[in-house]
Amino acid sequence: MADQINTLEELSAVAGVEAVAEEVIAREPVRDELGRSYATGKRKDAVARVWIKPGSGKVTVNGKDQDVYFARPVLQLILRQPFQVAGVEGEFDVVATVKGGGLTGQAGAVKHGISKALQLYDPSLRGALKAAGFLTRDSRVVERKKYGKRKARRSFQFSKR
Repeated sequence: MADQINTLEELSAVAGVEAVAEEVIAREPVRDELGRSYATGKRKDAVARVWIKPGSGKVTVNGKDQDVYFARPVLQLILRQPFQVAGVEGEFDVVATVKGGGLTGQAGAVKHGISKALQLYDPSLRGALKAAGFLTRDSRVVERKKYGKRKARRSFQFSKR
């Protein structure tokens, strides 16, 4: 049994398997020359471009404060979730531009973008964000309308007479 373990260790050392595995696991922070991380978040038809940098926790969406742009408290709560899960609340400033969709989809897109940018800024936060499901893009979109139908699946009302 000991001979097999030695041969496997020798094989992995010769082939460099461990070195390759370490390169794949070790992630490097991705930041630009200004110390920011950038990510694109998407949900439904909304697309958000998000930049994060160390700061006081200020969130700006399309040039407005988050309290003005997302007036409903539920939407503001959605934006805070990635920071709470990662345990870095109030440590990063966020600048986001978002297009398309409605307010709920836009809030989800910004949340997705913040999560991806946090993971790029500090790769050690990836585990918590991934476990919470924030790095997965919610791929549900509105189904298209088909011809011969009133909506995507709803038929016209049937009349017997």
